[in-house]
Amino acid sequence: MLKEKPEVPKKSFWQRSKPVIKEYGESLLIAFVLAMIIRTFVVQAFKIPTGSMKPTFTEGDRILVNKFIYKFREPERGEVIVFKYPENPKLAFIKRLIGKSGENLKIKNGRILINGREITEKQISANFYYNRGKYGGTEQEIKVPADTLYALGDNSANSRDSRYWGFIPEKNMIGKAILIYWPPYRVRLVE
Repeated sequence: MLKEKPEVPKKSFWQRSKPVIKEYGESLLIAFVLAMIIRTFVVQAFKIPTGSMKPTFTEGDRILVNKFIYKFREPERGEVIVFKYPENPKLAFIKRLIGKSGENLKIKNGRILINGREITEKQISANFYYNRGKYGGTEQEIKVPADTLYALGDNSANSRDSRYWGFIPEKNMIGKAILIYWPPYRVRLVE
């Protein structure tokens, strides 16, 4: 005698899909949390909106910024830094670090002097810095206040930088530019 197979109730689409949806959902949640941790503490992407840093960066370049490096060491002169703009902290700016806390700075004949000594082209990018603005004009010597930094754009003729709006509080630092990743023909490490 043949026995009939007991009828197995058919599962609905949603019942069959629950394990798959749960698995993908968990993976997406973990990926999202990791991405937020990395973006918040490790590396963040930015887009260059202007030509104030030409020739180092051009409009539309996309860069990666190391956000944890300055937790372990002080920023160094000549590094390209990203920071919260002192006049509107909701905006991120990118410039080259020139003067550090406690230093005397002067722009004279297109050159930069720190504590009376000219800094070398290895430490900066622009060949000529213009004497302009409240904090860089008329060849006056400027003392960088405690816990602040002084930064200039590489395209000195077309950059609103510390010469105009003053000093960057160290607490406004976001990080150091490390890589241009877009467009593909400009991919390179930032010096």
